[in-house]
Amino acid sequence: MNESILVDSSFTAALYNLPDPRHSRAADFVKADRHPRLIPEVTLPEVTFLLSRAGGVPAVASFFRSFITTQPPLQTLTLVDLARARNIMLAYADARLDFVDCCIMALTERLDIRRVATFDRRDFSIFRPNHGDYLELLP
Repeated sequence: MNESILVDSSFTAALYNLPDPRHSRAADFVKADRHPRLIPEVTLPEVTFLLSRAGGVPAVASFFRSFITTQPPLQTLTLVDLARARNIMLAYADARLDFVDCCIMALTERLDIRRVATFDRRDFSIFRPNHGDYLELLP
């Protein structure tokens, strides 16, 4: 099993947005947990949308300045991941899982990762991955 943690949009947006009420929780988790964190590239448009909604262009610009400075590892999707994300979306059609979450779920399987940093408990708690009974949702 891979000890890395995949990071969802909700967690990333909270971590880089000081006024977010979940910011302290995200920052404390990052300080305390030493496991490698991978940020799926597919989350970046969603993160910028969330930050733009919260603080406009200045919030997005600040995010990218900090993000580029800290240089977190980015995880790309493959066509296999996209195909799996599609299958997950269809299998859980009644739950209406969003595309980004389905991509992260697919990445957990391909990379054998069982931990996801997210504040989106609903979608990720519904999912039953092929490589385990459930995903561990952090923080």
